[in-house]
Amino acid sequence: MGKSKNELFTPSQNRLAQLAKALSHPARIAILQNLIKKGNCVCGDIVEDLPLSQSTVSQHLKAMKDAGILSIEENGAYNCYCTNLAACRELKVMIDKIFDMMKSCC
Repeated sequence: MGKSKNELFTPSQNRLAQLAKALSHPARIAILQNLIKKGNCVCGDIVEDLPLSQSTVSQHLKAMKDAGILSIEENGAYNCYCTNLAACRELKVMIDKIFDMMKSCC
């Protein structure tokens, strides 16, 4: 069996792609902004702030959680979502490195 395409790239490139993919929809950007502003929320609170159904918001939250951008605190029947600061900092550092490369070549 052949190598997966991901094996052709560095761990850093794969991680940045994973994080970028988790933010590659305008709804996910809105969710992240909402959570940064409010600190943490349950899904229903996020749904109230966005023009999306609960099931759609839940799918976006899952994708962001799976990439590590969000953390979940289980609170009985509700999950409370908040930003994972470490992952957000990691994303910023990776993007900054790419743009720093542009400064040195242009």
